Amino acid sequence: MATRKSTKNVIDAKTTALLCVHQALNCRAEELVLLDVKAISSFADYFLICSGRSSRQVQGIADHVEESLRAKGIRPLGVEGRQQGHWVLMDYGDVIVHIFYEPTRRVYDLESLWSEARLVDLPLEGVAEAAPANC
Repeated sequence: MATRKSTKNVIDAKTTALLCVHQALNCRAEELVLLDVKAISSFADYFLICSGRSSRQVQGIADHVEESLRAKGIRPLGVEGRQQGHWVLMDYGDVIVHIFYEPTRRVYDLESLWSEARLVDLPLEGVAEAAPANC
């Protein structure tokens, strides 16, 4: 059986996850949670879950994360939900990014569904003060 995990990138999963964290924070994403799901998931190593205050901000966060990682040669395997902006799911193989419009996040409550996952401490130093124009 073939594995879904991408082996094309030389950047490891944790580095990719932290790049996603940094770029989401640059767009003022809120309530960021990085879960280490390696021990309980066969399809990913990390889940990044974050929120935006509007569907427009959710779309901007997704666009910025994708553009920033693409500039480093990292492309998503798939992106779902961008047009609606209520829940954008970005699949980077070992890293799955969930960007929610806040009311939608409360409905799905992924943190509770994946409560057995280890919470990763986020290094927040060096995050830009001002949001980029495309957020």
